[in-house]
Amino acid sequence: MDLHTKYPELSDLRRRAKRRIPKFVWEYLGSATGSEATQRRNRESLDRIGFMPSVLHGEFAPDLSTSLFGTDFPLPFGIAPIGMSGLMWPDAEGHLARAAARAGIPYCLSTVATQSPEDLAPHVGENAWFQMYPPRDPDIRTDMLNRAKTAGFNGLILTVDVPVASRRERQTRSGLTNPPRLTPRLLAQVAMRPAWAAGMARRGMPHMRMLDKYKSTSTEGLSSTAHVGYLLRTSPDWDYVKWLRDAWDGPLMIKGVLRPEDATALEGIGADGIWVSNHAGRQFDGAPASIDMLPAIRAATTLPIIFDSGIETGLDILRARALGADFVMMGRAFHYALAALGPQGIDHLIDIFIKDMGANMGQMGAKSLSALPAPVDLDQRFVFPTGLKSPPEA
Repeated sequence: MDLHTKYPELSDLRRRAKRRIPKFVWEYLGSATGSEATQRRNRESLDRIGFMPSVLHGEFAPDLSTSLFGTDFPLPFGIAPIGMSGLMWPDAEGHLARAAARAGIPYCLSTVATQSPEDLAPHVGENAWFQMYPPRDPDIRTDMLNRAKTAGFNGLILTVDVPVASRRERQTRSGLTNPPRLTPRLLAQVAMRPAWAAGMARRGMPHMRMLDKYKSTSTEGLSSTAHVGYLLRTSPDWDYVKWLRDAWDGPLMIKGVLRPEDATALEGIGADGIWVSNHAGRQFDGAPASIDMLPAIRAATTLPIIFDSGIETGLDILRARALGADFVMMGRAFHYALAALGPQGIDHLIDIFIKDMGANMGQMGAKSLSALPAPVDLDQRFVFPTGLKSPPEA
């Protein structure tokens, strides 16, 4: 079967994923917080960004390669961290890490994943990054960094936009706890998803394996928004970032930045990359769309910028690149693909993005990512948004 015939875009994979995972898992993966307005804003703002097509460029194969932190990548995107990945599909972290290594793109492991850095050490490629939720205890911090480094993770991501737990009402109503406790209600949902259930039966119900070493009290039955990770972590400050800078000898990325002045300050204290993100609407329902803040942050720092939040297509990746991002990351999208088709879904989604970027770059006459034309605001009849460069003169 030609997967591009049956599943030509992410929305097709998302629909199939919903039919293959229990409802409480779907609510965890697909929900945001509050009325989910920030999640909607991400999509609406991306859809406003367009490009003027350009003609008569002849035949060419677009160059999708880029570089980041001195490393050349064949593609301008990677796999973002998601907590409890293994709840979405058995061995999710392993499947994602192996697919990223095959494609030569970064894979990011979350502190609150269902596999530890040691579990993934045989599977990660040369571009594995570890995402840290900030532990309060300095000894735990040091131990986590050492474990990640020893396992082959060469980039560190500090997530700073989770100072407190969000409410995530849809997720809470689903009945999910952490670790998952299968109540009769949830068992009925599991029974309707035999492929997911069979995989979980073989591997056991997932939990946050990296944190096993640091548990000191029982965590049974905690809300999925108040799990053991929250019991260990703190809300970081600027001194925390300085401590990490001194303790980590690889690229240090700060994830969850939306204010230009924060990007400038982070550059001043030694961060290597700014990760522009509103946590895909999962933390704060009053946040602006991440893409709306990207041009001003680009103007505020010379550091590489990584971008996430709402990316669903190759065109979205180009939109972020044209507005100032050096690299784009996606989390939900790859988990939809994995849940939809198993491991082959990840490779298929990568191919979808490659083909979509190529088709759209052909319409623009852009032979490389650096040749993308200036974006336009489709809601304002091609008036350029504040902070964007003007179109080149004819």
